[in-house]
Amino acid sequence: MFAGFRSLAGPPKGRNVLEPTRPFLRVRKVLGILTEDFRLYHDLVAALKAKDVPFASLSFQDEIPREVGAILTSPAEAPRVRFAAVVAVDVLGEAIAKGLAIVRGHRQWRELVVGVDPGAEPGVAILGDGEIIDTREAANPEAVEGVVRAAMLAFPSDRVRLRVGHGDPTNRNRIINALSPLGLPVEIVDEKGTTHRSHTPDADAAVEIARGRGVRAARFYAVEPTPGEVRETQRQSRLKSDGIVTISKALARRVAKGELTLAEAIERHRQKPRAGTA
Repeated sequence: MFAGFRSLAGPPKGRNVLEPTRPFLRVRKVLGILTEDFRLYHDLVAALKAKDVPFASLSFQDEIPREVGAILTSPAEAPRVRFAAVVAVDVLGEAIAKGLAIVRGHRQWRELVVGVDPGAEPGVAILGDGEIIDTREAANPEAVEGVVRAAMLAFPSDRVRLRVGHGDPTNRNRIINALSPLGLPVEIVDEKGTTHRSHTPDADAAVEIARGRGVRAARFYAVEPTPGEVRETQRQSRLKSDGIVTISKALARRVAKGELTLAEAIERHRQKPRAGTA
């Protein structure tokens, strides 16, 4: 269905751009996309281009080129793909990271390290034996636990280390508490020097945190939002409701503690506009 290879410079007419110019050169392995699901294909192409990752667009009617090291496809189409390394795409970022790991020759790591830059949408970096496997943002502090679980499934390793930056105590504590059920040791790492001026500062900081050394965290921490965090949550409620609603301090504290989402707090405020409490 989808034919042709991605190339920064257009290929010479009639020539496969990934074909080596000399037979004795080592073939560079790339990811292949094989799906008739147009939406998935579009999403994969956009994501791979954004990461500047070379890939091959494949068809079920053609042979798979020897340059392809792993194939991304939909879960429904995966049984149709006759290839040794097939990655069914459930979560886009995780599937791409797993496919890239296979292409690079990694199927088992000695050590997997997850670094987390705490915040409302924490930056997360996954390193395998010191190599950056994937970086992303979690939807909220509690969502970090799901990212770690997915990483452990996608990237098998002998041991796993979890490291969280020491800044932003409220969100840091929420993250550590969320990770507690995994039963893995968590280190708190000094974030000094991890701030980057880049397009992805949170992800870059998470990488530095993963590479740092810290002190062992407790299994649980009290989460006590500061007055400034409560005010900021109230401000966010006004923005999210187009200026119609400012949630109460009590509701804002619960949002900052992770007990309610902002949308839930706004809805509760609307249901009890006079009381303004949960």
